[in-house]
Amino acid sequence: MSQKSLNQIRETFLKYFEKNDHKIVESSNLVPNNDPTLMFANSGMVQFKNVFTGLEKRDYQRATTSQKCVRAGGKHNDLENVGYTPRHHTFFEMLGNFSFGDYFKEKAIHYAWDLITKDFGLDKNKIYVTVFHEDDEAFNFWKKIAGFNDDRIIRISTSDNFWSMGETGPCGPCSEIFYDHGDHLKGGLPGSKEEDGDRFIEIWNLVFMQYEQVSKDKRIDLPKPSVDTGMGLERISALLQGTHDNYETDHFKKLIQSTSNIVKKKPNQSNLSSFRVIADHLRASSFLIAEGVLPSNEGRGYVLRRIMRRGMRHSHLLGSKEPVFYNLFETLKNEMSGSYPELKRAESLIKETLKMEEEKFLVLLERGIKILNEEISKIDKVLPGDIAFKLYDTYGFPLDLTEDILRNKSLSIDTKKFQSLMKESRELAKKKLEGVWRCCS
Repeated sequence: MSQKSLNQIRETFLKYFEKNDHKIVESSNLVPNNDPTLMFANSGMVQFKNVFTGLEKRDYQRATTSQKCVRAGGKHNDLENVGYTPRHHTFFEMLGNFSFGDYFKEKAIHYAWDLITKDFGLDKNKIYVTVFHEDDEAFNFWKKIAGFNDDRIIRISTSDNFWSMGETGPCGPCSEIFYDHGDHLKGGLPGSKEEDGDRFIEIWNLVFMQYEQVSKDKRIDLPKPSVDTGMGLERISALLQGTHDNYETDHFKKLIQSTSNIVKKKPNQSNLSSFRVIADHLRASSFLIAEGVLPSNEGRGYVLRRIMRRGMRHSHLLGSKEPVFYNLFETLKNEMSGSYPELKRAESLIKETLKMEEEKFLVLLERGIKILNEEISKIDKVLPGDIAFKLYDTYGFPLDLTEDILRNKSLSIDTKKFQSLMKESRELAKKKLEGVWRCCS
């Protein structure tokens, strides 16, 4: 396997599809301009949603992208896992190729197989695929194109292999490509009880949109079936660089090394999760600020503030008393502005926002941690909910931050009590607001 950098891997993917008559389309914004139901773009197909449903026409029928994605709120929320696993991110890039009523299953499978075995040079003997259990077409195309025996093509009967946009709308079966990282890792084949292990990792999902769900009980064929695929850039980069850990790729190593230089501490087993969190959260924060999302107490700004504060708490954990994020931004800019010039355009806004938020937060953190430590010394296993609420309400200490600190000490929170106090507080605020409206109207 050739050792390509993450930037070269992105380039190889896009160039492969350009060579096969796909238009390279720039990543759309993280804040979707065509879908008010979504907080952030979370997959490659978001910018093409209206093309798939026929509401919008483009001057091309084949496209390829590397799409910026954030999953840190709502249905797709990976925030709590980031730093503690080798593959979770709040910000990541989704590589994809799309056919809008042009080619369908056979070509999509051919392109995928050709790219991963030739251009990426993956070992054919380590690849397995899944298909939806009723999709004989895809099953037979895999046999024909890859020369697979039946045992390498796994039929899956669940929604894992049937994609839908929502209760109604375009939908269809999908086929996922898995790579076997070897029997030194725990985990079983997709569809087995041990499927969540680290051994067999999904690298690419090919979605075949061939139906429209008209109502709960009625599904019709789409006049022009389409293809939408998604491959995580960080995940395929890890694989091509000989690891199953995204944070071991050249890109993340640079961010982690820079963090290490700034905080004057080397990564080790006990603090590695903090280095990972900082690297990941810097990426998400910088790209969101570049689009004009600023930290606040509601909506997207609230999610950004949570991401920033969680990352900044980890730089504090590494012993830093000074802001780290805005110094670290230089490394990120050098790494990614070639593909994403918005990082250069918004540099001063990003650095200023990171610095201000971190300075403000460090003061709050010192105060909150002091109180939290006093309370921890009085408890056995569970922190009372009213203490967690006081930290939140009086000191602006978010619940997930308190949970994160306690998690490292194998302690938990009485979240039931916290939520009931939270509910009371909201109702009180609502009444006050109603009073203001009455008095002013």
